[in-house]
Amino acid sequence: MNGGTTTLWRPTGPEELTLVRALGWRAWPPRLPEQPIFYPVLDEEYAIRIARDWNVPHSGAGFVTRFEVSSDFLTRYPVRQAGGRTILELWVPAEELDEFNAHIVGRIEVVHTFR
Repeated sequence: MNGGTTTLWRPTGPEELTLVRALGWRAWPPRLPEQPIFYPVLDEEYAIRIARDWNVPHSGAGFVTRFEVSSDFLTRYPVRQAGGRTILELWVPAEELDEFNAHIVGRIEVVHTFR
C-alpha cells in the first residue's frame, strides 16, 4: 500500500487491452457472460507468468498492467491464494466492476509486453 492506495497488476491479452485503451486507461471493460469474476493480482511476478505463459500462446501477445485502487475500498475483497505463497488474487464479481473501476486512482499502465 502507498498513500491510501494498493498497487494491483492484471495480465491481459490484446483484445482486453484495446478495450482499456478505449476507456481512456481509467477502467476495465465489462466482463463477458463466461467471465463472472474479475481477477486483479497482488504480485507482479505472478502477472508476468500469466501474461507470458498463457496470454502469448492463446492470443499472440501478453501484457502486464499496473494500477492503483483505494485501499479502503479493497478491504471488501478477501485476498485469495490461487497456488503458491505469491499467487495472490482478488475476486471481484462482474456485477461490482463498475464500482471497482470508480475506485481506481490514476491510470492503468502497461508495464510489460510479451510477444
